[in-house]
Amino acid sequence: MLSLQSLNWSSIKPFPINPRNPAFWRLLSTSSAYPDSIPADYSDSDDSQDSISGRPNNFSGHKIEETVALDSAKLRVDSWISSRINGISRARVQSSIRSGLVSVNGHVISKVSHVVRDGDSVNCTIAELQPLRAEPENIPLDIVYEDDHLLVVNKPAHMVVHPAPGNANGTLVNGILHHCRLSTVCFNPESLPDNIDDDDSIDEATVFPSESSVRPGIVHRLDKGTSGLLVVAKDEHSHSHLAEQFKKHTVKRVYVSLTCGVPSPVSGRVDIPIGRDSNNRIRMVAIPGSALHGKARHAVSRYKVVEILAGGGCALVEWRLETGRTHQIRAHAKYLGIPLLGDDVYGGTKHMALSQLQSKNSSSYYGQIHQLVAKLERPSLHALSLGFRHPHKGEDLHFSQMPPFDFAEILDCLRNISSEKV
Repeated sequence: MLSLQSLNWSSIKPFPINPRNPAFWRLLSTSSAYPDSIPADYSDSDDSQDSISGRPNNFSGHKIEETVALDSAKLRVDSWISSRINGISRARVQSSIRSGLVSVNGHVISKVSHVVRDGDSVNCTIAELQPLRAEPENIPLDIVYEDDHLLVVNKPAHMVVHPAPGNANGTLVNGILHHCRLSTVCFNPESLPDNIDDDDSIDEATVFPSESSVRPGIVHRLDKGTSGLLVVAKDEHSHSHLAEQFKKHTVKRVYVSLTCGVPSPVSGRVDIPIGRDSNNRIRMVAIPGSALHGKARHAVSRYKVVEILAGGGCALVEWRLETGRTHQIRAHAKYLGIPLLGDDVYGGTKHMALSQLQSKNSSSYYGQIHQLVAKLERPSLHALSLGFRHPHKGEDLHFSQMPPFDFAEILDCLRNISSEKV
């Protein structure tokens, strides 16, 4: 069996062909085998479906009539209402406010940013749920494996997995509906978590059309900027079975990334809880000890440096996750002081990359450094390997897909400056 160490990392090179051509992605694949030596690991998001199946009803018509009690001087009304209804998304609350269903001290408000203070009287009715629609679209998909029950897709960077407010078209689900020859899907947007400012940081969602024979279900997801492998179920049995594998942590996955700087030590285990950043709703943050106070969720990542690049200005790092939290790799990388190259949300900005690379290399390389930094358009993160048990056949399936053109091109530029295998 192939081991991760035996993968030919030096073969990750840019190809002089169109990276949007599906044939290009297949050229980069080295093997469909998943290494036996790699333990189970989990995605850079919450993979268990429990948080969906265990959610409350859709909250339509839910009412609250309460007096605000705050320790602080003030709070946004959408934040306060969200805190009073367990499990509701902020987007759902905001929709109710904009629909004129919220009043403060007897006056209807329309601004979601309206500030409430201690002693204010709030009356709120949650608006009826408006279903989201997903239309089939003829979007080229790089399908690594397919049978009657599931398919494995190599998702390109910049593609959103499923429709959400602000991302109604061009998603993986739209492409799968066309591929499976299915009609329009209407699904409950309450199965989608908070989507503030059209962020793509979605934990997970189950998307099922009304057809009873073939119903593609998203079992897990990758962030918009992340490339790589994910599995899609075609029927409810497959979806349920795969979701259970995620829940039991038996799905095997490995990620690789390019980081700003080199972690010290070069391998380790990060056991730091992750929660929503109170100052930025689209970002997660690693907060030591916060899980004890219910403000974050237990999160553990293992990492190992594969290659030190550009004099230590960057590193090729392998990640294996013991838990699956939203943006876990990105948040833990930031906590380690090595944000992912190109990850603006978590500090891996072009300015950061430029500063880091120039500080580690002589001025003779500055021209090359400027050129490679200019190519950064997304977090340098790729879902390299995926392994799971087939929900109907019971056999173990293993897949590996090397990083795409943009990742490989930047890696090649960094190697041209210097490279040291670890």
